[in-house]
Amino acid sequence: MKVSGFSYIRNGFLYDYPFLESIQSVLPLCDEFIMVVGDSHDGTREAIEKLDNPKIKIVDTKWDDNMREKGYIFAQQANIGLDHVTGDWAFHIQADEVIHEKDLPLIRQSMERWLDDKSVEGLLFHFINFFGDYRHFGPSRRYHNKEIRIVRNDTAIRSYRDSQGFRRYNDPSKQLEEKGEKLNVKLIDSTVYHYSYVKNPETQVRKQVEFGKRWIDNDEKLQEYLKKNAKGFNYNAVDVLETFQGSHPSVMQTRIRNQDWDFKYDPSRNNMSLKEKLLYIIQKQTGKQLFSYKNYRII
Repeated sequence: MKVSGFSYIRNGFLYDYPFLESIQSVLPLCDEFIMVVGDSHDGTREAIEKLDNPKIKIVDTKWDDNMREKGYIFAQQANIGLDHVTGDWAFHIQADEVIHEKDLPLIRQSMERWLDDKSVEGLLFHFINFFGDYRHFGPSRRYHNKEIRIVRNDTAIRSYRDSQGFRRYNDPSKQLEEKGEKLNVKLIDSTVYHYSYVKNPETQVRKQVEFGKRWIDNDEKLQEYLKKNAKGFNYNAVDVLETFQGSHPSVMQTRIRNQDWDFKYDPSRNNMSLKEKLLYIIQKQTGKQLFSYKNYRII
């Protein structure tokens, strides 16, 4: 069995992505790791080179700044990585996602178990979506609590929409025109630690603006957002958070120690609607997240 990891990044330091930790967290599982590096000016590429790991293969790209619709550029970059993998399985880890070392044995066992069962097109992971700091996470329907992160190396399987997950296409060259088919997947008891909303509030605002450019073709609107949030991202504009009781991946420990901002969660500022509150109560009682978006078929 051969395993290929792949990811993409652009200006990882400028927007404070844990991209180096992300790569290192999955390298023990990978025979090769394809890192698609966009045209960066903050030392991102050089830092990846300094990891000095023969498994890592850098693919240089130039982002099309005119591509500003529905986050498609993220899927485009992911697909470039997917096009370069040579393994049986392709493990997609995004630049703000990290795998805990305790889960590595089970992930490998799962890939080995279903390697020859072609009905299994991918593996589905649980998600912990951290928010505000490393002690709080968002458990509500606002965040995806599961997603595909390992797929078969199959030219018909492509990154979907804004690179959230994957689908199968009859004609991958017409991906934006075709809806695609959801993949048949196995849910495994492994977790992606997602740190998209764990940054210094000022950095988070810059990241939100950069991310927004891939969705909104309106620079004035983005500049208004930047001015409105000049003091930093408002982490209290949230529905509900819970306290994380577990341990973070070992590769994240230095970053956690170096946190340079304070976040105090105020439950009284909950902005959930009545419907969302009722659904969350049901979720707490049953463990089931009703009516959430599912871009996969569990078999």
